[in-house]
Amino acid sequence: MSTITIKSPADFHVHLRQGSLSQLIVPHVRKGGFDVAYVMPNLKPPITNTELALKYKADLQKIDPNVEYLMTLYLSPELTPDEIRKASNAGVVGVKSYPRGVTTNSDGGIESYEAYYPIFEAMQEVDMVLNLHGEVPSDANANIHVLNAEPTFLPHLFKIHEAFPKLRIVLEHATTRAAVEAVKKCGPTVACTITAHHLALIVDDWAGQSWNFCKPVAKFPDDRQALRDVVKEGHPRFFLGSDSAPHPPHAKSTSSPTHACAAGVYTSPILLPLVAHLLESFSALDKLEGFASTFGRAFYKLPIDESTNKVATLRRAPPGTLVEGEYNLGDESLVPFWAGKEIGWILSDSE
Repeated sequence: MSTITIKSPADFHVHLRQGSLSQLIVPHVRKGGFDVAYVMPNLKPPITNTELALKYKADLQKIDPNVEYLMTLYLSPELTPDEIRKASNAGVVGVKSYPRGVTTNSDGGIESYEAYYPIFEAMQEVDMVLNLHGEVPSDANANIHVLNAEPTFLPHLFKIHEAFPKLRIVLEHATTRAAVEAVKKCGPTVACTITAHHLALIVDDWAGQSWNFCKPVAKFPDDRQALRDVVKEGHPRFFLGSDSAPHPPHAKSTSSPTHACAAGVYTSPILLPLVAHLLESFSALDKLEGFASTFGRAFYKLPIDESTNKVATLRRAPPGTLVEGEYNLGDESLVPFWAGKEIGWILSDSE
């Protein structure tokens, strides 16, 4: 196989940041082969209401109007059922839940899900999606840490799903076999995103290597195998959400006794070629279109517009093709995941 054509790839979890950094990041959505971006709301301040979501969307459209931005709200105490209805009427697609302190800009995250049941009820009524960052905060006294924070969270998923069986829920960026099995046990209204980097990394890859450090952290080889197996299976409720999370190089590469390095890896500019490269490595290349387009679109009720015939075509990269080491715009710079490594596929319009 020397070329692959995918209908309308869609990334159902991406961070596009704000300010001057967005000017560098947003064009990389299409550079990586995608024209649909499900946008995370954890800005400073976070996107907590419809007005902020629409303003953010307008800002992104000014940078690249050729991407379809699917907007989300940040689950917070100020969110009300009336605001959910307002957001739904305005085209906002989902609400993202961040447990307090588990990832970038999550200091305003939640501590109790039951307090938000009226919000979830309103979301179920208007058919908005609940996006769950599936971890609980670390607690040494309870033996909770980055390696078991996701399995410890899963009872919350079951409880919310049982209370709101018609609420569409996405368990974001799964990293464990336990998470895969949990989603499979749930009904058709529960789905799961998987990142490209979690199909590549295990715990050894980020221990001592800040460029591979992300939240949730990559886990054990058996966990990675579970992610690969469910992709290879072609399970329709497991699809791509890149969690591409850019940070300036100085924030990624350095830490101090009082400040950790930034959590997140940046995959947007190489996303579709990287996904193809990784899927081919475990004999799942034939599942690329489902994983990177049709499965997620079906769950989000975002059908492909056949009249536009939007496709992305990949071709075999010449031997020795390496991922760029850095992207720059003005004073901003970013280092992508897989920088300097060989990659087996490139977009057909790439040099």
